[in-house]
Amino acid sequence: MMMRFVSSETPEALAAAERMRKRYGKFDLDRSDVLVALGGDGLMLQTLHRAMKLGVPVYGMNFGSVGFMMNPFSEDALVDRIAAAQRTRIYPLAMEAVDVSGRRQTALALNEVSLFRSTYQAAKLQISVDGAVRMEELVCDGAILSTPAGSTAYNLSAHGPILPIDAPLLALTPISPFRPRRWRGAILSNNAVVKFMTREAAKRPVSAVADNREFQNVAEVTVREDRSHGVTLLFDPGTGLEERVLAEQFTY
Repeated sequence: MMMRFVSSETPEALAAAERMRKRYGKFDLDRSDVLVALGGDGLMLQTLHRAMKLGVPVYGMNFGSVGFMMNPFSEDALVDRIAAAQRTRIYPLAMEAVDVSGRRQTALALNEVSLFRSTYQAAKLQISVDGAVRMEELVCDGAILSTPAGSTAYNLSAHGPILPIDAPLLALTPISPFRPRRWRGAILSNNAVVKFMTREAAKRPVSAVADNREFQNVAEVTVREDRSHGVTLLFDPGTGLEERVLAEQFTY
């Protein structure tokens, strides 16, 4: 099995990656059967985007603080662990953002697409689903559209719902809503096309973020699931992403 090791920049992760390369080999990306990520969830998200382009699975080992998407670190029997691993396939959101000058940009997000106010003034967002306006005006700090894989990340911190990893759903969650104050968001079909329009964009600028790619001064943002792309995560038996998401719902 040909493995490509990537790591975060911490001394511990860098040293571990070098030891693993000496033990298991050092292979180019285009010759690798699997990417092995040594770090935290931030590194894992970056690696998943790389793997999505390459069409190879990712096995992560935790050198971060949370490590929700990672396996425990061990230098031993790595080939056997990967061969026995549970596989979880996840799909990204495709975001198309148009800024106030008319410039159009696209990006993929495996966790979520987020809109944020860029100044001290609250954002004003109009939200449409499948061409129908569902929220005429949401006054807020922002909004999140999350995949099931991302529903336990920023979406959960904003009090959004946890979605089962294999559910054909998306979570739409407001960030600090002011009007309507009691709106807690919506659960949508993964086939839904969600469009955000920024009101008073010059006065109340808004940025849009797809995972770690940010676009400023957006006028409108359209988001939909993209099944033409996808990536496979590998987990040790009994610790798959499905189990982790389920367990998170019983954490208190």
